[in-house]
Amino acid sequence: MVKMLILGGDYRYVELMKAIACQEIRVYAVGYEEINDHLDKHDIILCQLDDVPLKEIDAILLPVSGTGHNGNIEATYSTHTINLTKDLVLKTPARCVIYTGISNPYLQDLCMDADRSLVPLFNRDDIAIYNSIPTAEGTLKIAIEETDTTIHGSKVLILGFGRVGLTIARTFSSIGAIVTVAARKTEHIARIEEMGLKAIVLSDIENTISSAQICINTIPSHILNKRVLQKVHPSALIIDIASKPGGTDFSFAKEKGINAIHALGIPGKTAPKTAGKIIAKVLLQLLNQQFPHLN
Repeated sequence: MVKMLILGGDYRYVELMKAIACQEIRVYAVGYEEINDHLDKHDIILCQLDDVPLKEIDAILLPVSGTGHNGNIEATYSTHTINLTKDLVLKTPARCVIYTGISNPYLQDLCMDADRSLVPLFNRDDIAIYNSIPTAEGTLKIAIEETDTTIHGSKVLILGFGRVGLTIARTFSSIGAIVTVAARKTEHIARIEEMGLKAIVLSDIENTISSAQICINTIPSHILNKRVLQKVHPSALIIDIASKPGGTDFSFAKEKGINAIHALGIPGKTAPKTAGKIIAKVLLQLLNQQFPHLN
């Protein structure tokens, strides 16, 4: 039986544990002492870190957010501090693989020093595309709640046409929004126009953003800076879904009276069951490759 250590996480991981615990995988879950009534499967063991048989652990799963820059781990259902250290990882077998939602320099350096494989799940096309569906629905939910007009007929500017931007563009267009998408790549511009949407080059957003009623940023770089925000209408809504620190100067937006929302972890908030099953599906595929006897 494969033994996996899950450190922290939110309700997505509750669903994930239910999905993988019946697949010849024994789960040691740390950071779930406040939700034990929901996890009563035989192969899910709720415990403290000191009680985990680290020498037997084949894989470690970290939260979608990974770790902080000091190794601290978010645990929605615990009041205890959980920290991932090199000493902890070195107590696991050399075969142990560390899975995380997203990576950062701390994790990369730790795994390199400990000679362990690191797999950032959200770098994969499949999980990012699956995850774009609840992300788009959650973004639409925020737009509906934060505006006093219908989305149908609203002028929506989407920054970025990656795996998430494409799904958001399709979702808003399908309910009648007037969608413009800003992209860098010429092939993305062509695809946007093929979809019947208006396309602009990202460098031209200063000339377009003044007419947008809703602006959705998917790009994790400083796109909506002071110069660009000067062009934004004060009544416009900005929804920034890019990972920390986002692509918006939120301080300046607040100073200008613009409603700018940094919407992180949307799938875990709006559709945690679906989001958990998405992660579980891809994780099982990877574990099946690492441990063929699971097939």
